[in-house]
Amino acid sequence: MIRLGSLAGYAFSGPRLLGGWTPPAEPGVYAILYKPDPEREKYAVIYVGHADDLSAEGFPFKHRRAHCWVQRAGSKWKVHIATLQIPGGGRGHREMVTNELISVYDPHCNEQKYDTAWRAEWIGEYSDAPNTAPLPPPRPPEKRPR
Repeated sequence: MIRLGSLAGYAFSGPRLLGGWTPPAEPGVYAILYKPDPEREKYAVIYVGHADDLSAEGFPFKHRRAHCWVQRAGSKWKVHIATLQIPGGGRGHREMVTNELISVYDPHCNEQKYDTAWRAEWIGEYSDAPNTAPLPPPRPPEKRPR
């Protein structure tokens, strides 16, 4: 099991090697991962998606973004997958989880990206809200493996 998401709120099954995995014929959210440092048990998320039927997604390597996964990981034998089934959850719920994970991890192989910028014209200045505290000074960007 691996926990992903904001506050690590989703318990995914896996990670398991994608090359030896047989996808089930059921809906789910999936995260494609690799180990940037093979000596450590730490994974980087390189793609997030969802499907109404995981067995129809083209796993292991016929998925339309599989070439990016292999290139990022360095070999098809270094690509892993983790899956999340949402009992009773429909397509909208899977899309919501997928979009959250894309915004949290900014996966290299996803074409869809989210801008996390704040613009005052959207909902006003942050400091104008009665329940906000001063923002801390900006931190330098951290280096994340992509």
